[in-house]
Amino acid sequence: MEEKSKKDHRVLLNQGEENELEVFGYQTQNLRRAFCLTVSVLTCGVLLLVFYWRPQWSVWASCISCPLEEADTILLRTTLRCIQVQKIRYVWDNVEKRFQKVGLLADSYSCYDIHHMFGLGLTNEEQEVRRLVCGPNAIEVEIQPIWKLLIKQVLNPFYVFQAFTLTLWLSQGYIPYSVAIIILSVLSIVLSVYDLRQQSVKLHNLVEGHNKVQVKIIVKDKGVQELESRLLVPGDVLILPGKFSLPCDAVLIDGSCVVNESMLTGESIPVTKTPLPHVEDTMPWKSRSAEDHRKHILFCGTEVIQVKPPGQGPVRAVVLQTGYNTAKGDLVRSILYPRPLNFKLYSDAFKFIVFLAGLGLVGFFYALGVYVYHGVSPGDTAAMALLLLTVTVPPVLPAALTTGIMYAQKRLMKKKIFCISPQRINMCGQINLVCFDKTGTLTEDGLDLWGTVPTADNCFQEVHSFTSGKALAWSPLCAAMASCHSLILLDGTIQGDPLDLKMFEGTAWIMEDCNVDYYDIRTSDANIIIKPGPKASWSPVEAITVLRQFPFSSSLQRMSVVAQLSGEGHFHVYMKGAPEMLAKFCRSETVPKNFPQELRNYTVQGFRVIALAHKALSVGKLSEVESLSREKVESELTFLGLLIMENRLKKETRPVLKELSEACIRTVMVTGDNLQTAITVAKNSEMIPPGSQVILVEASEPEEYAPASVTWQLVENQDNGPGINETYINMGSSSVPAGEKGSCCHFAMSGKSYQVLFQHFNSLLPKILVNGTIFARMSPGQKSSLVEEFQKLNYYVGMCGDGANDCGALKMAHAGISLSEQEASVASPFTSKTANIECVPQLIKEGRAALVSSFGVFKYLTMYGIIQFIGTALLYWQLQLFGNYQYIMQDIAITLMVCLTMSSTHAYPKLAPYRPAGQLLSPPLLLSVLLNTCFTCIVQICAFLYVKQQPWYCEVYRYSECFLDNLSNFSTNMSFGRNWTRNATLVPGSILSFEGTSLWPITTINCITVAFIFSKGKPFRKPIYTNYIFLLLLISALGITVFIFFSDFQDIYQGMELIPTITSWRVSILVATLIQFCVAFFVEDAILQNRELWLLIKKTFGFCSKSQYRKWQKKLAEDSTWPPTNRTDYSGDGKNGSYVNQGYESPEQIPKGKLKWGGQTTEQHFWTRL
Repeated sequence: MEEKSKKDHRVLLNQGEENELEVFGYQTQNLRRAFCLTVSVLTCGVLLLVFYWRPQWSVWASCISCPLEEADTILLRTTLRCIQVQKIRYVWDNVEKRFQKVGLLADSYSCYDIHHMFGLGLTNEEQEVRRLVCGPNAIEVEIQPIWKLLIKQVLNPFYVFQAFTLTLWLSQGYIPYSVAIIILSVLSIVLSVYDLRQQSVKLHNLVEGHNKVQVKIIVKDKGVQELESRLLVPGDVLILPGKFSLPCDAVLIDGSCVVNESMLTGESIPVTKTPLPHVEDTMPWKSRSAEDHRKHILFCGTEVIQVKPPGQGPVRAVVLQTGYNTAKGDLVRSILYPRPLNFKLYSDAFKFIVFLAGLGLVGFFYALGVYVYHGVSPGDTAAMALLLLTVTVPPVLPAALTTGIMYAQKRLMKKKIFCISPQRINMCGQINLVCFDKTGTLTEDGLDLWGTVPTADNCFQEVHSFTSGKALAWSPLCAAMASCHSLILLDGTIQGDPLDLKMFEGTAWIMEDCNVDYYDIRTSDANIIIKPGPKASWSPVEAITVLRQFPFSSSLQRMSVVAQLSGEGHFHVYMKGAPEMLAKFCRSETVPKNFPQELRNYTVQGFRVIALAHKALSVGKLSEVESLSREKVESELTFLGLLIMENRLKKETRPVLKELSEACIRTVMVTGDNLQTAITVAKNSEMIPPGSQVILVEASEPEEYAPASVTWQLVENQDNGPGINETYINMGSSSVPAGEKGSCCHFAMSGKSYQVLFQHFNSLLPKILVNGTIFARMSPGQKSSLVEEFQKLNYYVGMCGDGANDCGALKMAHAGISLSEQEASVASPFTSKTANIECVPQLIKEGRAALVSSFGVFKYLTMYGIIQFIGTALLYWQLQLFGNYQYIMQDIAITLMVCLTMSSTHAYPKLAPYRPAGQLLSPPLLLSVLLNTCFTCIVQICAFLYVKQQPWYCEVYRYSECFLDNLSNFSTNMSFGRNWTRNATLVPGSILSFEGTSLWPITTINCITVAFIFSKGKPFRKPIYTNYIFLLLLISALGITVFIFFSDFQDIYQGMELIPTITSWRVSILVATLIQFCVAFFVEDAILQNRELWLLIKKTFGFCSKSQYRKWQKKLAEDSTWPPTNRTDYSGDGKNGSYVNQGYESPEQIPKGKLKWGGQTTEQHFWTRL
């Protein structure tokens, strides 16, 4: 019973999806709640603050676990049986005993169900119930009040600690630096609030229009009604009037329409939508249409630009999804709730700050012991102990790190790269793999017609070249090119896919508005006619009308139309698509026997090849045409020939890929184009270096009596004459030479093969991905999946695409760079205004510079805190402290100014062949802090002890009156009646001392020197002398410090609260700091930053990378049977087996479901966590 109760207490939301969530049920207990309130009162609200930072603790403290159906709290304060998570509403289902997502029609409905259950509309009663359950159809982005944003910022744990620190300092009279930090913090908070507010307003304005659309719907038994779009519910029947902005996701059930989906795809290309077929079966409607179901869906946020009513009735659509369940809602949610940054720097930074706070805690107890031992009053003891506690965590830390990111963001903006997620800039410094889309990214966006290769009598004919200027002769091939496309005539302008447009222009035919004189049969679908233009060749056909269209989709790789030629009583089918796909739908006797060789002849030269086919339909009635299924239309066709189009590389592509290769950054092509074309483009762009081996991986689904299989074919080069470097697949027995295995081997595969490997060869997939370079015919979902699989191997993945089909992958990657400015790219972290891949190395350079700067600032501020901590702790030993102006010199004149300019050094213009360290808790960095701590500790302690041995030394803090009487040579008697220090004056002279005078120049110069040492330039940043302001500040600070120390001006010494000493002692102090600088600089530069030395140490002691891809590379290098060539392997069984290579079996293989991203837990930005 108890086990069942535990099971009912927990359920999963969105199981198996990216946003999978665990939900636990709790019931409030009044006694527990009263106890929590009492404790909150007794602790003056501290418990409430803790509960604000950790809401789940509040639930655990005041509630007990219970079955979800009895719960009134689901880790968040909410209502019974209904919760809202990330804007999605869930309702408790008593039958299923789980939460169900609401606001959408179930996918289980068949085409018949949708037409007959919802085709006539919902009743008013059904609408009211659905509105109550599903909520309004609105994408509402709240503009948060400024006071709320301020409270969220101020209650950040770091700012709470900062407020405590500054309050303590102000109470002890340390005003100037405290005021400076307050001003800086206020500016930081105000800028953050302003930025958040602006983002909120922009997003609100982006979606606000969506919520105020007037729509017409059909109400059952009542006819057409007009209402506001926010009242729509799933199941409503929407009437499409014409030009119209869609306020929801809907499935088209009558008529067809043309929409602009640039909001989703990033391309302003009209897309034709067709109605859901009338079929009587029980198969779910999405399953029936497979991946092509999107052709029936009208997505929220897209624009209907043209409707084609069926006969006399209106164009109708059934509402599928409302509110945040829609496509636009999902886009907005991806902005509101981005994936948490999985970057080690931020978790390490949090641990580092905890360590510094722990060091401060040690100082706190040390100070307590010293002051209690000397019998100081409890109030003064507590104040001094708390002061030492606050020394180690510099309050300027968040401002300094944020400044570095701002500098990088500003430099990126100058290069026309815009960022909506600044924290990802640091992550760009770790990128070691970049995925590129091909068309529009590596190659030119537009295509040029090269020629056609018609067929006749089962043979390819002479090539017709478009460059000859001769018009294309009339033939079924010409008719296919003129009619088989998705172009539309909008306001007298032909619009549509660039490929379709180029193909149509090649026929020299034109489009005109519908005219009954040209053809006998007129339907509402045919609102334009296609006829020969003035420059077209002679044609026996006056016009062509398209009666039905089966749109192109990337998953089907084809499109077809049913058309009628004027003067004819029968109908024709024309089809175009990927050659290898289209050939499957043609009668084998019509496909030339040398089709594979001819196709390869063009694809290896980098041409884009489209195949065309045709058949005459046997049906004679228009009504029969409208009821034909796609399967019936697309069968038994006659192969017509090939259309050859040229897709040139962008001039920037080859140099950029070479630059990335030299920087040891992997490049991968992920495209929807033909595999052979992709291989050729990869070779021409030198993504695959000359002389490298390419292995084609072809995987097949399991069949009835055969398991899934994977075939490895070696692709070889053969010189076939001038200008042609043919690539062909070797079916013989050759293999990869032993010396060329591993890094020179590149795998190429199609999206279909990738899917089979993903499902049936999960142990083989990581091995292939380690050397996978070309992934062709990839759907948008497969692109996202591929990026995720690379991340599971611990690659830091960049994705660069034009936004068309890359939106999912752009969001999934660590750094997605969109070359499109459309709304679809809003969720991409980076957007480049320059539409070529030059932005990729620029972003990586700035990322590396920002990352190195962040590490340098963090190391400096850590050392600055430790330096001050050591000096202050030594003075505490004799109940003393540095003077206010001594601290001001270090805190404002050096640290504050240095930290705000240290990160402004520009990125180095050349990419280094290795990445900067990605972890704060790495041996070089930890050793750097540890050794510099030792150096400063040794110098300060030696100075502290050695000054006591000097013959002129006097314990000023004990014998101040005697000392002051004998100091006439240097100063007048100083008045100590007022409080000059951060603490209440404990004894008359608690600041003036030879120890303090000796330690202050050491600590101050030490702060300057570590700033110089940690500002490393090459190979990730330009040399330090290029950062003029930073260098000037360092030199000025050093000069002022030396001047103060060596000057004998009474006013300066009195103001700085120093004691004049003999010149030889001052020189000794300066020499000691110089020696410390030289030693620290040598250790940092020659040892800790010596990459060759660390590689040697790793090799000597056998340290190996923890990255999964490194482990696989090492294992595969030791495997004599890898890579396999010219063989076929099978999965363990016919259903779900795992591949096992008998020659190599890995005992450390991690099951796919258990792979983590680099073993790292998901961390938010550490300031948020603080």
